[in-house]
Amino acid sequence: MSVTRVDRRTVLKAGGALAAAALTSSQVPAAFASSRLAAAPNWAAFQKSIKGTLYLAGKPGYPTVRQLFNPRWDATKPAAVVRTANATDVQTAINFARKNKVVSVPKSGGHSYVGGSTVGNGLVIDTSAMRSMSYSGNVLTVGAGAKLYDVHAFLDKYGKSLPTGTCPTVGIAGLTLGGGMGVHTRAFGLTCDRIQSLGVITADGTARNVSATVDPDLFWALRGGGGGNLGIVTSFKLITIPATKLGFFRLTWPESKAADVVRGWQKFAVAAPITAWGNLHIDAKSNGTLQVHVLGCSTTGNGAAAAAELESYVGSKATTRTFAVRTHMESVKYLGGGTTSPRQGFLAGSDVLKPMTAPTITALLGAVKAAARVKLPAAAILDPLGGQAAKIPSGGSSWGWRSAVGVVQWYTGMAAHPTSAQLKAAQTFITNGHRAVRPSTLGGYVNYVETGRSVSSYYGANYARLQTVKKKYDPANFFHTAYTIA
Repeated sequence: MSVTRVDRRTVLKAGGALAAAALTSSQVPAAFASSRLAAAPNWAAFQKSIKGTLYLAGKPGYPTVRQLFNPRWDATKPAAVVRTANATDVQTAINFARKNKVVSVPKSGGHSYVGGSTVGNGLVIDTSAMRSMSYSGNVLTVGAGAKLYDVHAFLDKYGKSLPTGTCPTVGIAGLTLGGGMGVHTRAFGLTCDRIQSLGVITADGTARNVSATVDPDLFWALRGGGGGNLGIVTSFKLITIPATKLGFFRLTWPESKAADVVRGWQKFAVAAPITAWGNLHIDAKSNGTLQVHVLGCSTTGNGAAAAAELESYVGSKATTRTFAVRTHMESVKYLGGGTTSPRQGFLAGSDVLKPMTAPTITALLGAVKAAARVKLPAAAILDPLGGQAAKIPSGGSSWGWRSAVGVVQWYTGMAAHPTSAQLKAAQTFITNGHRAVRPSTLGGYVNYVETGRSVSSYYGANYARLQTVKKKYDPANFFHTAYTIA
């Protein structure tokens, strides 16, 4: 049988595709709400100094370029958005913002969960036009504005791929800097593990080409330290992987087996071959029940074997079992729900997990069940780690969760502009989820950052060292929001 087309929420979350952070407040955070300008900046002179395009509030094009993926942030209005054409433009923009004391944030794909790539009355430095790509000697050179679908389509011509998330419109920059999980995580590690070098403009306006031998402390920090913290990355050199066929499986169990499935999934995440991957969904249904399924694949092409191993850990066969083998680009389109993704509203949070005990599993299921009872469209989405992701790559990495079993994302879909009551219900679900797995949580995933959580909780034992790097390369804290390293 063929695997049926999975729903949009599944494909977006299948590999932890979204590339920067998770909102949990109905208000725009103070750090983003406004920036106090000194004298009025000379925007006209700034436009003349760059090759890119400057969009000012009230001018043509501004309403569109200021938008983020989540319509929730439509009310935030930056003073200007500069769509940079090259690294020199980024350098000029940083120097202009620093001179004029304008709060600035970078934007690539605009998928930040907390609206981190926009700022009220400030300057958005938008790198989305910087999306050139070239390939040579197993290395992809790519501009920071490239989107994931375009990256995969380009690499497919060479029989190559990268371990990335799945959402087609996520920018390569945000995803990579925060880690980058996906179907190849266990076989090849995180996206950030594939970085060979980066072009980056730091807060002082210096253009750097960072690698394991040039500014190695910054190289370490940028491989997992999150976007918007230490500079604006303009390009990446990424070591590619083979673009092979994938063997997919989808298994569904009844709610009565939910605890067994979670327990079995944990064993699978720890003990399965690194070629196997499985994304566990526990969805709240509007009739008050839970839907439990795993969407998985094997890099060997044998999805049936990976599925059988998962079923052995669960202790029972799934009620429905579907299988398919897909080429690299067929897989990309399947997991991404196509070649693009429309804007959509949501609220989300995360917990990085060590193995959960039986009471913790019961509590996790109870949190989703509570959402089902109030007809909230919510889900606990668990992505496995382990395998190659458990190994620190050559040159080091600041991603702090190498020993974790996986990451659970607490996700609620919602209207583009939800009511306060809808936001409160969604936040209650996320809060309940955090509380449920508290005995097993190690911290949060920085690409799913949310309000109300300490910044240090996203970096674990690496936070103090990241603070040291931050003070070295951004001593005046030019890059600062409520969610950045301080």
